Amino acid sequence: MNTRLTERTVKAAGIGSRKYVIFDEDCSGFGLCVYESGRKGFVLIYRIAGRQRRFTIGGWPAWSVTAAREEAKRLKREIDRGDDPLDGRKSSREAPTVKDLAERFIAEHLPKLEATNARDQISMLEKLVLPEWRNQKVADITPHDVDKLLSKIAEGRTRPAKRQPKAKRRTPLKPAKPTPVRANRVGEALRKMFNLAVQWRMRSDNPALGFRKRPETARERFLSFDEINRLADALARDEDQRAAGIIRLCMLTGARLGEVRTATFDQFNLDLAIWTKQAAYTKQRRTHRIPISPEAVALVRLRREAVPPGCLFLFPGDVEGQPVQELKRFWARMRENAEIPDVRIHDLRHTFASLLVSGGASLEMIGKLLGHTQIGTTQSYAHLIESPLRAGVNAVGEMLRPRLKVVGE
Repeated sequence: MNTRLTERTVKAAGIGSRKYVIFDEDCSGFGLCVYESGRKGFVLIYRIAGRQRRFTIGGWPAWSVTAAREEAKRLKREIDRGDDPLDGRKSSREAPTVKDLAERFIAEHLPKLEATNARDQISMLEKLVLPEWRNQKVADITPHDVDKLLSKIAEGRTRPAKRQPKAKRRTPLKPAKPTPVRANRVGEALRKMFNLAVQWRMRSDNPALGFRKRPETARERFLSFDEINRLADALARDEDQRAAGIIRLCMLTGARLGEVRTATFDQFNLDLAIWTKQAAYTKQRRTHRIPISPEAVALVRLRREAVPPGCLFLFPGDVEGQPVQELKRFWARMRENAEIPDVRIHDLRHTFASLLVSGGASLEMIGKLLGHTQIGTTQSYAHLIESPLRAGVNAVGEMLRPRLKVVGE
């Protein structure tokens, strides 16, 4: 049946015993399909490569006759160029989503990273990225989408307050606290993920390549000598000397908590006072060899006497064959007893570096002792060098003072 399709003819088309098509006289192949259910939709029937195909444009009245006819004409121009609209629709429907990309990213890339870093990135993807983008196509994400998501993360989100033991009221929500650093970490994860998406041929460019970084204020907390003494006293008094030993070794070596927790006796050469950290246990995934002090050597010897014969770890955990896993409660107790409520365990590493600087150590030496792979990381301690520099300047002044005479006007 051929006629010129108008809104009136479409509305008047009756229901048949089976679906049928009313073709438009003005655009060949374009027509109105009337289904047994009474639903009506616009279609384009065409031939390409010797095959007859049927493309559904959309339903009426969501699509007007005029809009559907113009779309049919556009599709026919594509067909004349040799492109099949149905192939494009199928490719779009089967195109990978952000959820697919995230799953592959987690499965193939994150196992190469340090376990803590990998867990953190999984948490960011599952809690912050996928709730917003889960079913969006990878190819559809734009730089504007990235900026919008990171801006939302930087604003922060409300969180439940701690529930009181006997509180009957509903747990209140804390006001949103800005989290610009979290937004930057998510941006870095997205940049890497979309770099891999380009490599995996999921899209041709990286929408997160030039994401806007939010200003970060570096947290600098160094323990004073008085605070170090109070912490040492609190460690000596506590019953859990296994956990105390972990904190002491962190203080004596500047090592990361994870490196100390997983330290094994075969990593230490006590005769030469050398600790060789294996690549599997370091953040930089490289073997890291450092000298240790006599105090650290003595601590390792004490741990050898404290653990059962044949034990692998300096600080074995409660699960057989595993090192200590949890120190949060112990550290909270130490902070309270030593009166250092704002100090993190990682600040012990900063304190170690600051003591090296005050002793005249160079940035290169500090970087090697701390296992930094990038000089920029060590540069964060550069401002601390002012003290030994000032001491040197003052020493020169002392030597030259008798030879100089200040003459007044």
